[in-house]
Amino acid sequence: MTGEAVNPKAYPLADAQLTITILDLVQQAANYKQLKKGANEATKTLNRGISEFVVMAADAEPLEIILHLPLLAEDKNVPYVFVPSKQALGRATGVTRPVIACSVTSNEGSQLRSQIQQLKDAIEKLLI
Repeated sequence: MTGEAVNPKAYPLADAQLTITILDLVQQAANYKQLKKGANEATKTLNRGISEFVVMAADAEPLEIILHLPLLAEDKNVPYVFVPSKQALGRATGVTRPVIACSVTSNEGSQLRSQIQQLKDAIEKLLI
């Protein structure tokens, strides 16, 4: 993690411990095919109502390219959170490129159900 200042528009920003938890769940979601990578795909999941929560990178350049996602997520009552690094988010999603946004999608019979619920609660606490 670099010590550079994170854009103040990137709110809520996960702390180090929560970031690790989020990236871990993102990695598992990728394995279970419950992950959409990229700002466009995340927008689609929100519009279709299949998004559990949205994770965005606070170091996206320029940040404005993903700032429509929090607005859309709030409209759809979907929790969202920023993590400090797009590089780390890219690694967690299982690709070699940096990823600026991703969406964990819902799946009824998923083994990730309880973990997703716990993380959604943690993210919602940040928003309060």
